[in-house]
Amino acid sequence: MLAEVLTQLVIVIAALLPISVAIFIDRERLARTRTDWRRRLRTAAPIIGILAVVLVINRVARQTAPALSRRIGVHLTATFYNVEGEFILLFQSIATAETTAYFSAIYVYGYTFLLIFPIIAYFTLSDTRIFRRLLAAYALNYAIGLLFYIFVIAYGPRNLMPAELGETMLYDTNPQYKYLTREVNTNTNVFPSLHTSLSATVAAFASMTRSEFPKWFPIAVVLAASVAISTMFLGIHWGIDVTAGLILAAVCVALSDRLVDRWSLSELLDDRFPQLQEWLTDDDGEQA
Repeated sequence: MLAEVLTQLVIVIAALLPISVAIFIDRERLARTRTDWRRRLRTAAPIIGILAVVLVINRVARQTAPALSRRIGVHLTATFYNVEGEFILLFQSIATAETTAYFSAIYVYGYTFLLIFPIIAYFTLSDTRIFRRLLAAYALNYAIGLLFYIFVIAYGPRNLMPAELGETMLYDTNPQYKYLTREVNTNTNVFPSLHTSLSATVAAFASMTRSEFPKWFPIAVVLAASVAISTMFLGIHWGIDVTAGLILAAVCVALSDRLVDRWSLSELLDDRFPQLQEWLTDDDGEQA
């Protein structure tokens, strides 16, 4: 079942990306990218490596962190419920078959597309700083989020009030998605909402680059808002988780501005891997 769900996800994203590239990125920028991609890749290589390491650590931690969290984590499910009450049940007032289908698709497909497309778009910019800041912000979101998931144990609304949520719960309406989400998360990892923080991060960068990608900005904002709402509508996150996700996004975006270019990691890469430098700057595309 996991293979089937992953295949569907790949097909949907593979269909959306070329259409989005054609709509949101002008041809001149794409043409410049084809001749300048080695320089950009070389400049961004250190932060690409950092993000890759963070993602690998997160994947490994998915196996080991729950046991560690049970030993040292603080249980906050009851606290969240006492503070927030049944706030998320307000979303049941807009629950229909259509809205449930929309938010389910947004939670899985829209979220994935929202994270991937900006990577492609910002790589087409001659100045790689926004591209590198985006990747740094992604890495910070995952790294800080992992720390919270270790130290905070909290179950989502779907575990506490399944009867009240009724037919809008994601795994009741689309049980196949549980095979995908359990590959990257557990049901105690709700604070903060990384779906919200990463989506809000993309929306923040879309705002910063609205002059370069004016058509993308409103789409990114709508998708990011829809993702945040979907996490509550589907009973996955509390409003507190979403609020924390928005704060985490703001912190990560700010930190990315302060950290990127603070150290010359590209120079370190040049010193340690000169052959890689030569290959990435070789106009003929042949490895030295």
